[in-house]
Amino acid sequence: MSKLSLKTEGDTHVIATRMFNAPPEAVYRAHLEPALLQKWLLGPDGWTMPVCQVDARPGGKLRYEWSDGQGNGFHLTGEFVALTPFSRIEHIERMHLPDATPDNHVVTTFEKSGKGTLMTMRMTLPDSATRAAMLATGMEHGMEASYARLEADLGK
Repeated sequence: MSKLSLKTEGDTHVIATRMFNAPPEAVYRAHLEPALLQKWLLGPDGWTMPVCQVDARPGGKLRYEWSDGQGNGFHLTGEFVALTPFSRIEHIERMHLPDATPDNHVVTTFEKSGKGTLMTMRMTLPDSATRAAMLATGMEHGMEASYARLEADLGK
């Protein structure tokens, strides 16, 4: 199993990379199909995603809602910009914590690498303060927990 690598670039970028022991088609689908997303995109243990709406087409909307089962939660909204089946997803997203964060422009690529897939997610924030605030949320831990869950699901 691979670990998540998270690094910054310039003042506004965050780049996450991770290897998966599965073909690009499977990893790509796991990022777009609601039934799959609700299994793995949960962050730390104890959270669920009761709402997962994905209209995977240019201009299509997305909405994820998370809950810890104890009255705490938050949600994400966004729009798809472009999709290249099995290799690239481009979208804009904003977290609602409860107020909306500035737009995060996300490009995720899925490249065949040996017997698996190298996923690279490039996030572009509007400024360094927004990026710093996003990183301060502990997102790396939540992302790694989610991607470990995905890796386990893909291996089934």
